[in-house]
Amino acid sequence: MVKLRLKRCGRKQRPVYRIVAIDVRSRREGRDLRKVGFYDPIKNQTYLNVPAILDFIKKGAQPTGTVHDILKKAGVFMELSLNQ
Repeated sequence: MVKLRLKRCGRKQRPVYRIVAIDVRSRREGRDLRKVGFYDPIKNQTYLNVPAILDFIKKGAQPTGTVHDILKKAGVFMELSLNQ
């Protein structure tokens, strides 16, 4: 099963997270299938590759709670409902 989840990057006390599609059995820093965005909680910036995210969700990928909140705030699920 594939999940959309956060992968921590950055230095000490300055986290930056990549939003990645990754196998459930992999650890947090494990090998990802594809990078689909990033999230900077300090600057409150988000970049999302929406077509790739929608493609993974249509194929059955499940976002984690935090990623779900980020996608919901960006309006990705509204685009998903419009496409269907």
